[in-house]
Amino acid sequence: MSILWDCRDLPIYPKSAMPDASPETVTQFIERWEKSGGSEKANYALFFTELCDEILHVPHPEPAGPDNAQNRYVFERAVTHHAADGSTTTGFIDLYKSGCLLSETKQGTFSKAAKEGTLLDFIPSRPKEKSGHGKRGTAAFDKVLQRAYNQARKYITALPANEGRPPFLIVCDVGHSIDLYAEFSGTGGHYERFPDPASHRIYLADLHRPEIRERLRKIWLDPHSLDPSKHAAKVTREVAKSLAELAKSLEKDGHDPKVTAGFLQRCLFTMFAEDVELLRQPLREGSEKMRLAAPTNKAKLQPKFRRFAIGRP
Repeated sequence: MSILWDCRDLPIYPKSAMPDASPETVTQFIERWEKSGGSEKANYALFFTELCDEILHVPHPEPAGPDNAQNRYVFERAVTHHAADGSTTTGFIDLYKSGCLLSETKQGTFSKAAKEGTLLDFIPSRPKEKSGHGKRGTAAFDKVLQRAYNQARKYITALPANEGRPPFLIVCDVGHSIDLYAEFSGTGGHYERFPDPASHRIYLADLHRPEIRERLRKIWLDPHSLDPSKHAAKVTREVAKSLAELAKSLEKDGHDPKVTAGFLQRCLFTMFAEDVELLRQPLREGSEKMRLAAPTNKAKLQPKFRRFAIGRP
């Protein structure tokens, strides 16, 4: 199942004015949904609605209308799959927000009674507990989540071209976890775990962390603000500006421009070597210290450059 909405139609709050959930509200939400399990179809829409209303403070999905092209932020958004033989089939995205995200949902359980072949199966007076899509923490359930990811990818390719491709793909185990995948080029290419493979899965307990709530809020309202390439470009511009100011100050102090350029190049390389741990001890001292003691720093760096040249940090 999946969900859809259009970020361009939603309000963007200034960061200082952005409402946030209280710790008590987050705790109540977690306790309420931790008790759920095994009933994805019955639970997923309510889960996302409450997540939007109570935790993220973003607009929740709208009712779907008869004109599918206008269903920009809805549950059960219909898409048409075209087969090679010319036939078509209709699929339904659990949650879709145009320009922002597409979510495929499942719901597992921790219940041991979901196991088959135990004596509990033969006790008539004890109704079976719902197992949903399987028992969490097992290899079988991991495969269920992988299939959900693959299904979401198919839905993305089936979306109308004029709607583009959402930057975020979400696989949600309702009431337990939210897995994030991102692709910022807009081509619908390979969606990678976001922000990285080690922390792409958000558990319900993680909603206590303000930075996690803010991450999800941005996915709902301004997903491209999370594009790492934009942050890298900003940092590069800031570093370039600082280096330009440093070069001017060194030249103003009477240092030869060619000497200054060579010195800054060596400083950059040395800081890079420090970042990738080629240096045994940190060396970086800050732009102001480098400016005030440029000749001294150059003399200190010279032995290190000689060691780099022969392959010994």
